[in-house]
Amino acid sequence: MTTHDAWVRRDVPRSAPARTVDLAGTEWPLYKLEALAVALLVFVTILVVTQTLQAAVLTAAAAAVVVWWARRLFPPRS
Repeated sequence: MTTHDAWVRRDVPRSAPARTVDLAGTEWPLYKLEALAVALLVFVTILVVTQTLQAAVLTAAAAAVVVWWARRLFPPRS
């Protein structure tokens, strides 16, 4: 059986390696840590403003996904 994977995004050649941070012996890409920090900030802000846990979690998750993919696909120029 064969599969058609033309829609799968191939590795994008980068001129410079992704910036990483060493956490407990594991290299984490910086964009992942930035997404988690933004999600935490959004979560706390929405929770304080609305006092609704569901809204805070869903909004923080959406913010994390947007930042994660935006920073991954469009890295900053250094």
